[in-house]
Amino acid sequence: MKKITKVVIPVAGLGTRFLPATKAQPKEMLPVVDKPIIQYIVEEAVRAGIRDVILVTGAAKRAIEDHFDRNESLEDFCTKAGKTRAAAQIKAVAQLANFIYIRQKGPYGNGTPVLNARGVIGDEPFAVVWGDDIWLAKKPHIQQLVEVYEKYGETVISAAMTDDEGTSKYGIIEGDEVGGGVYQVRSIVEKPGPKKTKSRIATYGGYIFTPEIFTALEQTKIGKDNELWLVDAVARLLKKRPVYAKIIDGELCDTGNKLGWLKTNVEFGLRDHDINTAFTAFLKTKVIK
Repeated sequence: MKKITKVVIPVAGLGTRFLPATKAQPKEMLPVVDKPIIQYIVEEAVRAGIRDVILVTGAAKRAIEDHFDRNESLEDFCTKAGKTRAAAQIKAVAQLANFIYIRQKGPYGNGTPVLNARGVIGDEPFAVVWGDDIWLAKKPHIQQLVEVYEKYGETVISAAMTDDEGTSKYGIIEGDEVGGGVYQVRSIVEKPGPKKTKSRIATYGGYIFTPEIFTALEQTKIGKDNELWLVDAVARLLKKRPVYAKIIDGELCDTGNKLGWLKTNVEFGLRDHDINTAFTAFLKTKVIK
């Protein structure tokens, strides 16, 4: 069985929820304390054994490429200024992985960037994560998926338990538990609502795919909102091969909206050893009574 060494991260979105902040910078470069969102996601992938990070970009996303490149003049400046820790940090960013950049081409939809990566992936299994989902977990989110893939050799989807309200927000998995928080998927229903499903297993942003997903995407018709949806391709794949879902042991920080981004900054601010004491004291003065 081939090891998972590649991850595809779609980062071509326009970030309209954060305008005007994202007019001239990618939403993935918005900071969470002192690092951009995308760096947390790449670091988590690397901890899971990923070596090749494939970023599917679009116009105005050059800042992401620059961030993961060397900046020797900045390193030298920091070193001469006695900021050796900062110099080491920015140098390490470029050494995290082998970075590959692809421009997104094709119809709108989250299936398109995955299909765009076909030439780089070839005949290998690979991971897909989104550019605004940060997981807080002892064991990296991708690693949890990889372990399920290594057992079953099939597509694996990130999942989490949800409530009645969540059935109207997320894709819901109908399936049978096979042990250890792993389910064999029978169907995925997009936002069915609490009355149309008994399941409370929601799909979240992470996948391990076998190369068969590319054929499924090519055969998938343009769907809702005239977009190519990855979930539609998974549903097609499900007719031919088993698909599994893993309840992720961890907490998802969704930075894709303003409230989620603010909550994530608070969470990481409280964990930052340089500022956590002062930040905690500040937050206590702002508690609404």
